[in-house]
Amino acid sequence: MSLVRVHNFSVSLDGFSAGADQGPEAPFGHAGDRLTRWFMDTRSFHLMQGQQGGTTGVDDAFASNWGAGIGAEIMGRNKFGPQRGPWTDEEWKGWWGEEPPFHTPVFVLTHHVRPSIEMKGGTTFHFIDASPAQALAAAKEAAGGLDVRIGGGPATVRQFLAAGLIDHMHIVLAPILLGRGESLWDGLEGLEEHFAIESVSSPSGVTHLTFTRR
Repeated sequence: MSLVRVHNFSVSLDGFSAGADQGPEAPFGHAGDRLTRWFMDTRSFHLMQGQQGGTTGVDDAFASNWGAGIGAEIMGRNKFGPQRGPWTDEEWKGWWGEEPPFHTPVFVLTHHVRPSIEMKGGTTFHFIDASPAQALAAAKEAAGGLDVRIGGGPATVRQFLAAGLIDHMHIVLAPILLGRGESLWDGLEGLEEHFAIESVSSPSGVTHLTFTRR
Protein backbone atom coordinates (compact mmCIF):
# COMPACT_ATOMS: atom_id res chain seq x y z
CA MET A 1 0.00 0.00 0.00
CA SER A 2 1.34 3.41 -0.96
CA LEU A 3 2.44 5.58 1.97
CA VAL A 4 2.64 9.35 2.31
CA ARG A 5 6.01 10.36 3.76
CA VAL A 6 7.96 13.41 4.94
CA HIS A 7 11.76 13.20 5.21
CA ASN A 8 14.67 15.34 6.39
CA PHE A 9 12.36 18.19 7.41
CA SER A 10 14.16 20.56 9.76
CA VAL A 11 12.55 22.72 12.42
CA SER A 12 14.16 25.20 14.82
CA LEU A 13 13.75 25.08 18.59
CA ASP A 14 11.13 27.82 18.33
CA GLY A 15 9.15 25.92 15.70
CA PHE A 16 10.15 27.52 12.39
CA SER A 17 10.97 25.49 9.28
CA ALA A 18 11.76 28.46 7.06
CA GLY A 19 13.14 31.88 7.83
CA ALA A 20 11.73 35.25 6.86
CA ASP A 21 12.68 37.19 3.71
CA GLN A 22 12.94 34.34 1.22
CA GLY A 23 14.47 35.37 -2.10
CA PRO A 24 16.19 33.96 -5.21
CA GLU A 25 19.51 33.61 -3.38
CA ALA A 26 17.96 32.67 -0.02
CA PRO A 27 15.59 29.67 -0.25
CA PHE A 28 15.34 29.51 3.56
CA GLY A 29 15.25 33.28 4.07
CA HIS A 30 17.26 34.70 6.94
CA ALA A 31 17.80 31.16 8.31
CA GLY A 32 20.43 30.58 5.64
CA ASP A 33 21.84 27.07 5.90
CA ARG A 34 21.39 26.80 9.66
CA LEU A 35 18.33 24.53 9.36
CA THR A 36 19.95 22.19 6.84
CA ARG A 37 23.61 22.22 7.86
CA TRP A 38 23.29 18.76 9.43
CA PHE A 39 22.14 17.37 6.06
CA MET A 40 24.70 19.20 3.95
CA ASP A 41 27.50 17.48 5.86
CA THR A 42 26.27 13.96 5.06
CA ARG A 43 27.48 11.54 2.43
CA SER A 44 23.93 11.43 1.03
CA PHE A 45 24.00 15.16 0.28
CA HIS A 46 27.47 14.92 -1.24
CA LEU A 47 26.29 12.12 -3.53
CA MET A 48 23.32 14.23 -4.64
CA GLN A 49 25.84 16.90 -5.64
CA GLY A 50 28.04 14.41 -7.47
CA GLN A 51 30.74 14.78 -4.83
CA GLN A 52 32.79 12.42 -2.68
CA GLY A 53 33.04 12.43 1.11
CA GLY A 54 30.56 13.44 3.78
CA THR A 55 29.65 11.97 7.15
CA THR A 56 28.37 8.41 7.48
CA GLY A 57 26.90 8.41 10.99
CA VAL A 58 23.42 8.88 12.42
CA ASP A 59 22.58 11.91 10.28
CA ASP A 60 23.46 10.11 7.06
CA ALA A 61 21.47 7.04 8.07
CA PHE A 62 18.34 9.18 8.28
CA ALA A 63 19.17 11.36 5.29
CA SER A 64 19.62 8.35 3.01
CA ASN A 65 15.98 7.27 3.48
CA TRP A 66 14.80 10.30 1.52
CA GLY A 67 14.49 8.72 -1.91
CA ALA A 68 13.94 4.98 -1.44
CA GLY A 69 10.54 3.83 -2.67
CA ILE A 70 9.32 7.31 -3.69
CA GLY A 71 7.33 7.57 -6.92
CA ALA A 72 6.16 11.19 -6.78
CA GLU A 73 6.54 14.34 -4.70
CA ILE A 74 4.15 17.13 -3.71
CA MET A 75 5.61 20.53 -2.83
CA GLY A 76 4.31 24.02 -2.21
CA ARG A 77 5.07 26.82 -4.60
CA ASN A 78 7.47 28.45 -2.13
CA LYS A 79 9.68 25.38 -2.24
CA PHE A 80 9.82 25.57 -6.03
CA GLY A 81 10.81 29.23 -6.14
CA PRO A 82 10.49 32.69 -4.57
CA GLN A 83 7.93 34.23 -6.94
CA ARG A 84 4.50 35.18 -5.61
CA GLY A 85 1.24 35.81 -7.44
CA PRO A 86 0.97 35.40 -11.23
CA TRP A 87 4.12 34.01 -12.84
CA THR A 88 6.22 36.86 -14.18
CA ASP A 89 9.16 34.69 -15.22
CA GLU A 90 8.25 31.29 -16.64
CA GLU A 91 11.91 30.72 -17.46
CA TRP A 92 12.45 30.05 -13.74
CA LYS A 93 12.74 26.27 -13.31
CA GLY A 94 13.41 25.99 -9.59
CA TRP A 95 16.43 26.07 -7.33
CA TRP A 96 17.91 22.71 -8.38
CA GLY A 97 19.49 23.35 -11.77
CA GLU A 98 18.92 21.46 -14.99
CA GLU A 99 18.82 18.04 -13.29
CA PRO A 100 16.84 18.26 -10.03
CA PRO A 101 17.37 15.54 -7.41
CA PHE A 102 13.78 14.24 -7.43
CA HIS A 103 13.81 12.01 -10.57
CA THR A 104 10.02 11.60 -10.33
CA PRO A 105 6.89 13.59 -11.16
CA VAL A 106 6.64 16.59 -8.80
CA PHE A 107 3.30 18.30 -8.19
CA VAL A 108 3.69 21.98 -7.27
CA LEU A 109 0.70 23.47 -5.44
CA THR A 110 -0.17 26.93 -6.73
CA HIS A 111 -3.21 29.09 -7.45
CA HIS A 112 -1.52 30.11 -10.72
CA VAL A 113 -1.22 27.06 -12.94
CA ARG A 114 1.28 26.97 -15.79
CA PRO A 115 2.49 24.35 -18.29
CA SER A 116 4.47 21.40 -16.94
CA ILE A 117 8.28 21.52 -17.11
CA GLU A 118 10.21 18.38 -18.03
CA MET A 119 13.75 18.39 -16.66
CA LYS A 120 16.78 16.14 -17.09
CA GLY A 121 16.96 13.00 -14.98
CA GLY A 122 13.25 12.16 -14.93
CA THR A 123 11.85 15.09 -12.96
CA THR A 124 8.72 16.73 -14.37
CA PHE A 125 7.14 19.65 -12.50
CA HIS A 126 3.34 19.78 -12.75
CA PHE A 127 1.67 22.97 -11.48
CA ILE A 128 -1.78 22.31 -10.01
CA ASP A 129 -4.42 24.22 -8.07
CA ALA A 130 -5.75 21.49 -5.79
CA SER A 131 -6.65 20.59 -2.23
CA PRO A 132 -4.33 18.24 -0.34
CA ALA A 133 -6.63 15.29 -1.05
CA GLN A 134 -6.87 16.13 -4.76
CA ALA A 135 -3.13 16.62 -5.06
CA LEU A 136 -2.47 13.33 -3.29
CA ALA A 137 -4.83 11.46 -5.62
CA ALA A 138 -2.93 12.83 -8.65
CA ALA A 139 0.45 12.05 -7.09
CA LYS A 140 -0.53 8.49 -6.16
CA GLU A 141 -1.68 7.82 -9.69
CA ALA A 142 1.64 9.14 -11.05
CA ALA A 143 3.64 7.18 -8.43
CA GLY A 144 2.52 3.84 -9.84
CA GLY A 145 2.14 2.12 -6.48
CA LEU A 146 5.24 3.66 -4.89
CA ASP A 147 5.14 6.11 -1.99
CA VAL A 148 4.45 9.84 -2.21
CA ARG A 149 6.77 12.34 -0.51
CA ILE A 150 5.45 15.63 0.86
CA GLY A 151 8.49 17.82 0.31
CA GLY A 152 7.46 21.07 1.98
CA GLY A 153 7.59 23.88 2.73
CA PRO A 154 6.11 24.12 6.21
CA ALA A 155 2.69 25.38 5.08
CA THR A 156 2.31 22.39 2.76
CA VAL A 157 3.37 19.84 5.39
CA ARG A 158 1.06 21.53 7.89
CA GLN A 159 -1.91 21.29 5.50
CA PHE A 160 -1.36 17.59 4.89
CA LEU A 161 -0.98 16.94 8.61
CA ALA A 162 -4.18 18.85 9.35
CA ALA A 163 -5.98 16.75 6.74
CA GLY A 164 -4.70 13.51 8.33
CA LEU A 165 -2.93 12.42 5.15
CA ILE A 166 0.64 11.75 6.35
CA ASP A 167 1.64 8.21 7.34
CA HIS A 168 5.32 8.69 8.21
CA MET A 169 7.23 11.84 9.06
CA HIS A 170 10.91 12.45 9.82
CA ILE A 171 11.46 15.78 11.59
CA VAL A 172 14.92 17.08 12.48
CA LEU A 173 15.01 19.36 15.51
CA ALA A 174 17.90 21.77 14.95
CA PRO A 175 19.42 23.48 18.03
CA ILE A 176 18.91 27.01 16.71
CA LEU A 177 16.52 29.90 17.39
CA LEU A 178 15.20 31.80 14.37
CA GLY A 179 12.81 34.20 16.08
CA ARG A 180 10.71 34.65 12.95
CA GLY A 181 9.74 32.83 9.79
CA GLU A 182 7.14 30.19 8.95
CA SER A 183 5.99 27.86 11.71
CA LEU A 184 5.48 24.15 11.13
CA TRP A 185 3.20 23.48 14.10
CA ASP A 186 0.58 26.27 14.09
CA GLY A 187 -2.93 24.86 14.49
CA LEU A 188 -1.76 21.28 15.09
CA GLU A 189 -2.32 20.99 18.85
CA GLY A 190 -2.66 17.36 19.90
CA LEU A 191 -0.96 16.04 16.76
CA GLU A 192 1.16 13.66 18.82
CA GLU A 193 -1.91 11.63 19.78
CA HIS A 194 -2.17 10.27 16.25
CA PHE A 195 1.42 9.05 15.91
CA ALA A 196 3.92 6.74 17.54
CA ILE A 197 6.99 8.92 18.07
CA GLU A 198 10.64 7.97 18.51
CA SER A 199 13.72 10.15 18.86
CA VAL A 200 17.43 9.69 18.18
CA SER A 201 20.07 12.24 19.16
CA SER A 202 23.04 12.91 16.91
CA PRO A 203 26.57 14.11 17.76
CA SER A 204 25.92 16.98 15.33
CA GLY A 205 23.48 18.41 17.87
CA VAL A 206 20.23 17.69 16.04
CA THR A 207 17.52 15.30 17.21
CA HIS A 208 15.78 13.05 14.69
CA LEU A 209 12.08 12.55 15.43
CA THR A 210 10.07 9.92 13.56
CA PHE A 211 6.27 10.02 13.56
CA THR A 212 4.46 6.86 12.43
CA ARG A 213 0.67 6.99 12.18
CA ARG A 214 -1.04 4.72 14.70
